[in-house]
Amino acid sequence: MKHVVAAAVMATLAAAPLAARDGAGNSISGSYVEARTAEVFTGGCIMNGEAGTTGREALLVWKVDRGSFDGVPLNGLAVVAAIAGDQNLGIREIGGAAAATKAAIFVDDRATPAQRSALVAMAKQHSNGMVSQVVELSSSPIQFVEGSDAIRVSAKSLRLTVSKELNHDPSCGARQWFHPLAEVSNSAMGTTAENSFEGAALGTKWSDPNKRSSFFGTFSY
Repeated sequence: MKHVVAAAVMATLAAAPLAARDGAGNSISGSYVEARTAEVFTGGCIMNGEAGTTGREALLVWKVDRGSFDGVPLNGLAVVAAIAGDQNLGIREIGGAAAATKAAIFVDDRATPAQRSALVAMAKQHSNGMVSQVVELSSSPIQFVEGSDAIRVSAKSLRLTVSKELNHDPSCGARQWFHPLAEVSNSAMGTTAENSFEGAALGTKWSDPNKRSSFFGTFSY
């Protein structure tokens, strides 16, 4: 009996730190969408041309459904990262070195200072290094509208519309070359109807519509 009690006590003690960490605030989930300036599903003939010349820019969007990060509740808030790199952002997936990037971050203008910091921390931690050097951080109204067929996002100086349908035309040996830039639980490829950024902080602007260049899905951290 003593051994049983001792085992139960040890199990309780071992579980306590885990419970404390969970209570500290890294349980959060929501929707995610991104689009870059290069195809993610295409043929090798197009990829050979794009790999070294395009795909250096992207928009990454997190919309929190529920949960907290760093102990701060973020229910219903969103954050957008506009990314510019010195080479194709997905090049490391096909054998190249990771791109050096800079980011302009737009935080939901409904966020408190603590929520603003937590949203930025979440984007940095779960962007696989895409959000590292932040050159602009500002508050903005963020519209994130998800329907059955598309996701539409708008914020200061940027627009993104992603159709949830993608034509898997196998011409030219078309296949999926890349995966989402950020950490995503479930993802699917989409067709980008609108992908534009007009800000000045990144030293580049873009408008790159009508491409198979996007992903959408959910996240759970």
